[in-house]
Amino acid sequence: MLTKRIVPCLDIKDGRTVKGVNFVDLRDAGDPVTLAKQYAELGADELVFLDITATKEKRRTLHDMVLKVAEQVNIPFTVGGGISSIEDVDDLLHCGADKVSINSAAVKRPELINELSAKFGSQCVVVAIDAKQIEGEWFVHLAGGSIPTNIKLFDWSKEVEQRGAGEILFTSMNHDGTKAGFANKALSKLSELVNIPIIASGGAGTIQHFADTFKEGKADAALAASVFHFGEIAIKDLKEVLKKQDIPVRL
Repeated sequence: MLTKRIVPCLDIKDGRTVKGVNFVDLRDAGDPVTLAKQYAELGADELVFLDITATKEKRRTLHDMVLKVAEQVNIPFTVGGGISSIEDVDDLLHCGADKVSINSAAVKRPELINELSAKFGSQCVVVAIDAKQIEGEWFVHLAGGSIPTNIKLFDWSKEVEQRGAGEILFTSMNHDGTKAGFANKALSKLSELVNIPIIASGGAGTIQHFADTFKEGKADAALAASVFHFGEIAIKDLKEVLKKQDIPVRL
């Protein structure tokens, strides 16, 4: 059985790590390069950096930050935000990123997934999906969750897999920042629908929430931000508890 991954997420705005609730009310959480180095040393399996206003501000992700992170960490990391072309991805991989995360650009032009997968391999193409449950249905949202669409989460997930995505990063906007647990029912359904790894995002508040998303949600990885940034959960403690619950992790 593959080990389950613990993935701190660093949302980047104006060169700083920030964290909010339900995608708003952002507060500063520190320097991203310093945090990345700490997480690598503390046992994180991977890191995700999301330049959360890049799409809205129509600019490219912070290349200088990616170069600095690559110098400081020895674990895989994914970069997302404002990526819309083969050239963008080529630049980021050359700067040292292991994977890229695309979201709005993939919805607007789904062929981008095929192009990136063909050029760089599916293993480095992560499709991030921000979705909100509205009257029982999950709908995809764009531009950091600010633009609703009529695209359904489960339909879109199947399509991105068919187009060559290597992983899906699913964030429940209903759960984001609430610390009330992950969207395990939706995650479980996703894991039955697709054969690529699913990263659960949105709602981590306790160590048990991570255990639940691996057991009930059948997630392959769990991503969180504030509980790590503000010292509420230590990765070492988290992994020791998961191991005691027979969840395979890298210690």
